[in-house]
Formats: sequence, structure tokens, C-alpha cells
Amino acid sequence: MTTYTLRNANPAKTKADAVVVGVVGSGDGVVLAPGAEAVVEAYGRKLRPLLAMLALTGKVGETTRVPTGGVIASPTLVLVGLGAEATPETVRRGAGAAARAVTNAASVALALPADSAALVRSVTEGWALGGYRFTAYQRDTATATTVAEVAVLSPVARRAEATTAFEEAQVVAAAVATTRDWVNTPPGDLTPPAFADAVVAAVKDNAKQVARGHKVTATVHDEAALADLGCGGILGVGAGSSAPPRLVELTYAPKGATRHLALVGKGITFDSGGLTIKPAASMSEMKSDMAGAAAVVQATLAIARLGLPVKVSTFVPMAENMVSGSATRPGDVLRIYGGTTVEISNTDAEGRLVLADALVRATETEPDVVLDVATLTGHMVVALGDKVAGVMGTRSVVDDVLAASEVAGEAHWPMPIPEQMGERIRSSKVADLAQHDWVRWGGGLFAAAFLREFTAGLPWAHLDIAGPSFGSGASGHVTAGGTGFAVATLVDYARAFAVAE
Repeated sequence: MTTYTLRNANPAKTKADAVVVGVVGSGDGVVLAPGAEAVVEAYGRKLRPLLAMLALTGKVGETTRVPTGGVIASPTLVLVGLGAEATPETVRRGAGAAARAVTNAASVALALPADSAALVRSVTEGWALGGYRFTAYQRDTATATTVAEVAVLSPVARRAEATTAFEEAQVVAAAVATTRDWVNTPPGDLTPPAFADAVVAAVKDNAKQVARGHKVTATVHDEAALADLGCGGILGVGAGSSAPPRLVELTYAPKGATRHLALVGKGITFDSGGLTIKPAASMSEMKSDMAGAAAVVQATLAIARLGLPVKVSTFVPMAENMVSGSATRPGDVLRIYGGTTVEISNTDAEGRLVLADALVRATETEPDVVLDVATLTGHMVVALGDKVAGVMGTRSVVDDVLAASEVAGEAHWPMPIPEQMGERIRSSKVADLAQHDWVRWGGGLFAAAFLREFTAGLPWAHLDIAGPSFGSGASGHVTAGGTGFAVATLVDYARAFAVAE
């Protein structure tokens, strides 16, 4: 367990096991970034040759450990690159890289740029997330030393906005970390019923941490309830698995909230592709196909913990897409909640089916805006790579999501829903809509057009996070495996949405 403090202190005189400072590069070499002025003064003329000897470039995330030999109070100085200029994004990434570079230290002082609330947030989130590790299934974790005390040093530490940013950053970081935990959990242990149980447990735990009147309530619909409701998409996708599907619905309704946000997250706990089975190599990361569901749940709980004055209704369809004699077949027709029929042609395009049920349920709560988050299509990864999410939908909502993502430090890019996609999704000869049409081009846009059919014309945006939801290696504050992508964006969106006119 790590304890975080925010204080205005001299890093050269701080008695921590390690002091972390930033390095920025310029045409004339590198210099220490703001926040390290006292360290610069302590080293004096020794600093320039030291930096030259270390051959630092200032590249974001570049780290070097230096014994101080008593020049400053701490025995170890950790230098981390912040690029050409220290910005909230480069500071967040640098702090994350530094967290992995510091080992065998019980206490650390972070003397990174932190002279504004935004930078205080970046330092705190970056360190907390960069040091994340998933060790639940490792017997020997002796080498994983947790830093017990982390001090964020800031000249504005006593200002209310800095304190608020510091405290809220810890809430968001904890939500991202739990999202990562869920995504990293082996799929045999996080089946739909187990995932639903984990969400209910998280809601109960969250209730102990929120102010009165800010609790989240949870309702779980099992397979029998789903049949009674007529949620044919969720039931159809989950039909091939021995682990039955679930639909979890959360409500956060603080007194005085005047705006209402609905969140929907795809919760496919494992995706074999169904009868349209995936190649073996494509299944290795399919435990992450519930990353959207994990993100919307944890964002909802974080919004409640922060006490944001916005009502949130969250819908999480959960299913395991497996192969068996009871699995949905290509050619089958499913009836979505509300009555729309869908012809199935590709059982590996299952996410849109479970989302359809949940989206209709979400619209019935009459929200002002609907956001859905899903690891939906490989097409979006082809288009944008594995670090950027695609955002589609109502233009004004897309713009607001992009603005929130910039504050959160998560990369999103706007994508269109061309008019001709409406023709493609209506190409079925036997049902209202075609789930898939096997046209090679624009599959991610087709999927968004399909989802739009279930939004009742409400302001809506679809976040396709297939690329950035799961990483092969660590970079900055983002660690390998589940990344927790979209949690911070959703929280920042809700924060701005709550006060928008």
C-alpha cells in the first residue's frame, strides 16, 4: 500500500530514498526541468559535466539513476526525460517511466514540474499507473518492492485547486488500476457470472468510500431475466457457453443533478469468434474483450467517489462467445431488446449484438447523452494503430469526447459514419438489419452505423478502443496487458458534462 502526500519542500533537502527530477532536451543539450531548481543549485558547476557524461537526450521516458554521494539529502537521483518541453502529457508519461525505474526504495520524492493543478494531476497519475503490476497469479513476488511513501513536491501544494487535483488523481488512478486488474484476469476466472459478481462487490466497496447520497446501485439480470426481457443479442452471443450471460445495470443519481449521462460497455469475457472461429493466434488476448465494460463500470464508480453532480446510468452486457452445439449460427436471426431483428452472418462480430440490447435499455432511461465503449473492431486498429481509439457519432458529442480525452491524456481520433453505411446495414433479405456484410472496407464504420440504429436518435458517441485497450509492452504510464484506457476520458467527460449549459 502506497501513501501519497503533496507538499512544498526542497527536493535537495528531502530525506527520501530517491528523488526524481525531469530532464528536458534542447538544441544546446539537456537541462533539469522546473521543480528541480534546488537540485540544480546543490550540484552547481558539477551538474553540466554530469549531464554530459550521462549522454542524456531528454527523450520522454528515458531514465537514469545516479548516486548522489551526499550532494543532496537523498542517496539516489533519478533523472527522467520529458521531451523538448514539460507538458501535462509528457510529465504523466515521464512519471510513469520513473515509477518502473525506481526499485528497492521505500520512499520517493517527485520533484517533477508541478506548478499547476494540471501538472500535479499528471505527476500523481503518472507515478501511480506507471508502477502498476498484476501479480495475482504469481507465487514469487519478492522482487516487486512497493514504494511505501511517495511525496509529490509542488510550489502550489497549499492551493485548493492543487489539493483537489492531487486527491482526484488518486481516485482516477485507482479506477484505472482496477480496470487493468479485471482485463488481466484469466478468462476462465472472469466468466460473465464472475464478472457480474466482481462488479457488485466493487459497488459495495465503493459505497464505503463515497459521501452520503452518492452511492451507486446495481441490478444484475441473469439468463432467465434476460429471456423475460427479450435481450436476444446478449442471449444469442452467450448461447454457446456453459457460463451464462449477464446484464449489469448501475445507477448513480446524486441529489441536484440536472444532466443525465448513459454509459454502455462491451463485456465479452472471452471471444473465440464463435462458429466463425478466430485463428489461434488471434485468441491470445481475447480476455481483453471486456475492457469497455470494465472501463464504464470503474468510470461510474470514480464519478461517484468524486461526487460529480451528474446522473449516470450504466449498462454492461456480459457474455462469453464460445463454440458448441448450442452456439448461434451464421444465418440465424436474433431479436434485439425492443423488437429489431438482426441476421447473423459472422459470429465473430458479436460485440455489436450485446451492445444493441444494452443501448436500447439505456435510451429508455431518457439520458441527455449516450456513450458506448467497446473493443469492437480490428478495422479500427488497422486504421489508427494500437495506441489510438476511434470516436464516431453525433458531432457535438464526439467533439466533447475529444476535448475530454486531451485533458485525460488518452489518444482518440474522430472517424465518420458515411451515408452508404446505412444501406449496408439494411442489406439483409430476411431481417430488419444485417449484422455484418463481409465487405472488406470500412468495417469499423459499419459497426458504428449498426450501433446508431439502437440509440433512438439521442446524442451519442461510440468509442472503439480495440487498439489501446491492451498493450504488448510498457510505455510511459501505460503498462503491458490491460491499460485501463477510456476510464480517465469518461471521468473528464462527465466532469465537463455536469456543468455544461
